[in-house]
Amino acid sequence: MAAYDVQVFGAGIVGRCLALALARRGLQVALRPDPARADASEDVRAYALNAASVALLRDLKVWDALPAHAATPLHDMQVQGDDADAVIEFSAWQQRVAELAWIVDVAALERELAAAVRFAPNIALTEAPAALTALCEGKASATRESLGVGFERASYGQRAIAARLTAGRDHRNVARQWFRAPDVLALLPFDTPTPQHSYALVWSLPEARAAELLALDVPAFEAALADATGGNAGPLRLASERMAWPLMLAEADAWCGPGWVLLGDAAHVVHPLAGQGLNLGLADVMALVRTIAEREPWRSLGDEKLLRRYVRARRVPTWAMSRMTDGLFHLFADETPALRELRNRGLTLVNRIAPLKRWLTGRALDS
Repeated sequence: MAAYDVQVFGAGIVGRCLALALARRGLQVALRPDPARADASEDVRAYALNAASVALLRDLKVWDALPAHAATPLHDMQVQGDDADAVIEFSAWQQRVAELAWIVDVAALERELAAAVRFAPNIALTEAPAALTALCEGKASATRESLGVGFERASYGQRAIAARLTAGRDHRNVARQWFRAPDVLALLPFDTPTPQHSYALVWSLPEARAAELLALDVPAFEAALADATGGNAGPLRLASERMAWPLMLAEADAWCGPGWVLLGDAAHVVHPLAGQGLNLGLADVMALVRTIAEREPWRSLGDEKLLRRYVRARRVPTWAMSRMTDGLFHLFADETPALRELRNRGLTLVNRIAPLKRWLTGRALDS
């Protein structure tokens, strides 16, 4: 008999959340520690977490342990197209919720998850035989590759640049996004390093342009930011190093097999323009934990028929989100004048139809 019920490969946010959620339900979990990072640079990423993801973290006793500055509520969002008058606005008030999302410091969240894992009685930081192996190693999962599982990638030919910024005016808990050919720029309200006057930057650009921006000195990069945002967020100053990564659309050709299952980026990768990548991974965690909790007493954790229930629960919502983000990317990457006019008119039209805006926001809140 295996020494553990579940072996989790990948000690990132998704892997640690899965380990904690299973351990809270009495299962014995082996969590393989990730190798120490050779790159000691600061992690400046920030994620937008929806209500379901926050509820999971709260249930795991992690959310309330975060420092106050590490999670900023998002009350409103403004999305601008190629033209200044092509704008769509979303608000928590219209959606009848307290906030549209929370903008969370990735490094702070990972620290609190690591602390929770250390004190969890049913989790061992080791690699050991188990009835079920859960692969949460990310898009470059070596274990997935060793199983012979295909991972179809479609490169967007873009890189995302992330950084922390300070602003000359109060962010008022409003996220600002610019959708235009050929880039997507997002300023996410943040309280680090300066409360109410900071943003997390996520700027997706073609590879060549991203390389140019990364090579600029600080004043030149800030000037490029001012030009790209039109000064709508006030003067912006770099408050961190810049980091970047390539963007792709990807999906594994199988999400489970006898004794193994994929979650998060090991199973699927989407464009970050809607900020839903981590939410999809945490939704995977919730679905797998629910599937395991509802299994028949006689059924093994590694039973492929059981694991297919998890896959069926997650395939459609994940497919829908990947199609939506991919469609938006191609729509706004096209520089054809006629299509540019069409998408700008579309933004203006959607902004005037309150029920449609509520439906779109609801999809993001529930994914």
